[in-house]
Amino acid sequence: MAQMRIALAQVNATVGDLAGNAAIVIESAKQAVFGGAHLVAFPEMMLCGYPIEDLALRSSFQQASRAAIAQLARDLDANGCGDAAVVVGYLDVDDDGAPALGRPAGGPQNRLAVMHRGRIVGTYAKHHLPNYGVFDEFRNFVPGDASLVVRIAGVDVAFAICEDLWQDGGPVARVRSQGAGLLVVINGSPYECGKTDVRRDLVQRRAHEAGCPIAYVNLVGAQDELVFDGDSHVVDADGRLIARAPMFEDGLMFVDLELADAANVPTLPDGTDVVVVGRFPVDAHRPLTPGVAVAMDPAAEAYRALVIATRDYVRKNGFTSVALGLSGGIDSALVAAIAADAIGPEHVYGVSMPSRYSSQHSRDDAAELAERIGCHYRTIAIEPMVAAYETSMPLHGLAAENLQARVRGTTLMAVSNEEGHLVLATGNKSELAVGYSTIYGDAVGGYAPIKDVPKTLVWELARWRNAHAVELGATPPIPESSITKPPSAELRPDQRDSDSLPEYDVLDELLDLYVEDDLGGRELVARGFDPALVDRVLRLVDLAEYKRRQYPPGPKLSARAFGRDRRLPVTNRWRETR
Repeated sequence: MAQMRIALAQVNATVGDLAGNAAIVIESAKQAVFGGAHLVAFPEMMLCGYPIEDLALRSSFQQASRAAIAQLARDLDANGCGDAAVVVGYLDVDDDGAPALGRPAGGPQNRLAVMHRGRIVGTYAKHHLPNYGVFDEFRNFVPGDASLVVRIAGVDVAFAICEDLWQDGGPVARVRSQGAGLLVVINGSPYECGKTDVRRDLVQRRAHEAGCPIAYVNLVGAQDELVFDGDSHVVDADGRLIARAPMFEDGLMFVDLELADAANVPTLPDGTDVVVVGRFPVDAHRPLTPGVAVAMDPAAEAYRALVIATRDYVRKNGFTSVALGLSGGIDSALVAAIAADAIGPEHVYGVSMPSRYSSQHSRDDAAELAERIGCHYRTIAIEPMVAAYETSMPLHGLAAENLQARVRGTTLMAVSNEEGHLVLATGNKSELAVGYSTIYGDAVGGYAPIKDVPKTLVWELARWRNAHAVELGATPPIPESSITKPPSAELRPDQRDSDSLPEYDVLDELLDLYVEDDLGGRELVARGFDPALVDRVLRLVDLAEYKRRQYPPGPKLSARAFGRDRRLPVTNRWRETR
């Protein structure tokens, strides 16, 4: 058996920042080499960021990526990392591919490069291109079909990229016939609630199929709607978990492995040529004790995802501060807490915008929230602005209610333009589903942190965040009354959400089945829901598609988030029947 020390670099890339991402690779590789690593693996598309969407089709970006990966190989060697094999994902081009119908122009490929002593010694193009859910890779890339096995430190190491692991057969099935001692899989696998167990079960099954240990490295951070949780891990040939990195944290994970010695032959049994790098074998060393990160509580996991998503969206888009309306309700309270945890309370600007219908307890709750989290806080009364508008154009009913929301939206955008803050929208998934948001009103903003968070989960996360503060000996950020009082938009006297909606536990269950699982009206009634309620809720959901199209982006937590996941036509006469 041969000894090998690997380092999995669970790091945060930024789309389009070739120089910045290369700098992360160099710095992390230097740490890995200092720690004695023979192999350092970085995530999928590390050099370019992920997903790059239609940037993949731009020839200038393709050529810049190619030049950057070649330069990175030289820079790694110049920085003392030449003796380690460094694996980095990047955008390349299939020069030999012929133009064909349905093939992206220019032949862009999602590749990895293995670099050693200043050279790219081998590359591998992703075979399976996902075209479901949030993925459009079949639109952006052309698939590869060749294997790559590199003999590193006396071990034959095979490679795969993300979706190649999820598909039966293909590259993983070939690893066993190649007799490889290790399979390294680089990934850009987005987070979803509950996905970590599914992902780990998959890796364990594939290890059995490959007949060797698997090292799985994943991105951490966020890109627009997608959140990457890391969760990098290593399993042995029997699928037993050897090491696991903490979720949502940047860092290097070192793992020492005892692996099968490579047969000293230039070609594998299946005909694959072997690229040989490094010493054979490496000097014996004292193995490190691997660490296995403790699994997170589901609420803690979801909350961390929202925090890192908000932090990365703000910072990667060049903002330093955020503004939001503080109503005293639970939604704005949770968003404010997330923002404060993401970028620091000193960079959060809360604005109370009371109208004639705003209760005193809501105003008090907004002020108390700001004091608890330590953010900036001001009051801008909207009543004079609403009254001035109504003097020129009297409005009634829903139009009058929406006017208040739109004055608030205009006020927040004015604060944003004047002071340079990014405005955060505070609507939750339940509201967006049934259209309980006002276009150009509470729907304004550049980012919506709880866009994919149902109302029932909003309450759960608020309670978790307060309990977590107590555990840390800190002040709970969210006033208890914001959690316990009946939800209300306070746009008319004594208004309650329950005036027009069922209780949120019932509504969220119904919405989950309709939005996430695509159950029709008859199926929902068969599940025990009131027929009249099904008719009303489904009609509200269907009619609100145009509003959701205009809502800001927000982090994806569920398997079927509005936007990238669930795509329905705005102009649509189909209605569910029962």
